[in-house]
Amino acid sequence: MCNLYSLTKSQDEIRRAFRIDDDRTGNLPPLPGIFPNTAAPIIHNHEGRRVLAMHRWGMPSPAFALEGKRVDPGVTNVRNTGSPHWRRWLGPEHRCLVPLSAFSEFNKAEGGDVWFALGAERPLAGFAGIRTEGWTSVRKLKDGETTDDLYAFLTCPPNEEVGAVHPKAMPVILTTENEWETWLRAPWSEAKKLQRPLPDGSLTLVGRGMKHDDAR
Repeated sequence: MCNLYSLTKSQDEIRRAFRIDDDRTGNLPPLPGIFPNTAAPIIHNHEGRRVLAMHRWGMPSPAFALEGKRVDPGVTNVRNTGSPHWRRWLGPEHRCLVPLSAFSEFNKAEGGDVWFALGAERPLAGFAGIRTEGWTSVRKLKDGETTDDLYAFLTCPPNEEVGAVHPKAMPVILTTENEWETWLRAPWSEAKKLQRPLPDGSLTLVGRGMKHDDAR
């Protein structure tokens, strides 16, 4: 599972790369380590315009996973889009892009967190995400019940580079304007074809053993 990623490009670079029409994030600093259950920017369509907004990482957990539990920390990675729990959020109105510079997969034998990017310069890409707004739950006992806008991103079988570190899965990463537009607007019958790994050789190993990625 990918439970750590970074977004270290400037706010202006993010706006330009993803053709943002409406930035609702305020002053967005570099985010060298984004962890589950924290807030990060996502991109979604609203009335035909691309919106950059802050959501909390972790979609609502299925009911069976919450039996006997007092909190729902959320699901960060979604694989089985055929599940009734996830099908409700697969329409264009619930799809989003999650901008990233690099992401990490954990492998203790490889030194802990192993960071991947599209290149040493960390060009921007987008996880294929889903989201929901105004979800009320207990994320942390100390906070009690809160109402949050939430997101997660899809996973798929790993390509060669990620598979050498984490053989079970990798995030679904979209790299072109055509893919971004398809994910945000197309019917599910078309968009679901994007749930596939990057081609072998697409990723560069850019760090190892760190809980953050400071490259810009």
